[in-house]
Amino acid sequence: MPAILPGERYTPAVVDYLRAGLAAGMILPDAADPKLETFRVVARD
Repeated sequence: MPAILPGERYTPAVVDYLRAGLAAGMILPDAADPKLETFRVVARD
């Protein structure tokens, strides 16, 4: 089950989960930045 889906809003809890998983060796498939130093987002009006 994905932690976040395209179009979904990132929350601090999701970012913390992803960063903790990455530190533990989790593979992040299709991440624009596999080190999670940056996130690609879309602004809404």
